[in-house]
Amino acid sequence: MPSNFIPNTKGYDEARANDPRSEESKKRDLISRGDYTPTPVGKLVFVLARAFDPFIQYSILHGAGTGLLHQLGLRTLPPGTPANTGISALDGLGLSPYRLVLLGMAAGSAVKQDIWAVALSGEPMNVNNAIAISIFNTVFNSLNSYAFLIRATSASLESNFPQPALLVGGALYVTGLLTELISEVQRKQFKKDPKNKGKPYTGGLWSFARHINYGGYTVWRAAYALTGGGWIMGAIVGTFFFVDFARRGVPRSQ
Repeated sequence: MPSNFIPNTKGYDEARANDPRSEESKKRDLISRGDYTPTPVGKLVFVLARAFDPFIQYSILHGAGTGLLHQLGLRTLPPGTPANTGISALDGLGLSPYRLVLLGMAAGSAVKQDIWAVALSGEPMNVNNAIAISIFNTVFNSLNSYAFLIRATSASLESNFPQPALLVGGALYVTGLLTELISEVQRKQFKKDPKNKGKPYTGGLWSFARHINYGGYTVWRAAYALTGGGWIMGAIVGTFFFVDFARRGVPRSQ
């Protein structure tokens, strides 16, 4: 590969060196906390990779991979009647209303995380970590989509619409996503004032919990899983992220 196509990681390496945490903590974290060295290439890769995810989820929800599932002996849901919202851009997708909601959740998470990368996070991110984080999110989103398609795990097994899992999951998803986004915007505004350098933000949504943004992320992740794979999957995913943040995520950010 020509050298001009190799990402410049010098800024990121300097950021890791300036990170005051222990080496063990830094190794377990994909984000270099407390340093603000610009890494535009890494963030561009992240934005593009996350923006591509809704197209992957659309392909899955439209039936990609169902042939393999059938070969494995797994039954899948029929496509369902396409949505008729009156909005040509949405109706032209050919997805049922329930599948359209799941696609919206994938798009919403991508938009939120791209906003975070571009406007809210000043911390460095190299190309490798940008790809790793994007793949992580796409894998979880794809699990939600396939869980919905497989009859044995789908949250959509009732004839009526909308089903309870969709109503509860949708409400929690919006609540969690907005909680995470708004809390990070509030903290960003606080940190912009030089007088607040090094001070923890305890106003706004942060007055309810010290790590309210992590809480919001856990809620919308669990809600997305609930909407696709039902109550059990929602509980499993919610527990996974709660334990992860309690053991690794929150201690890393101390």
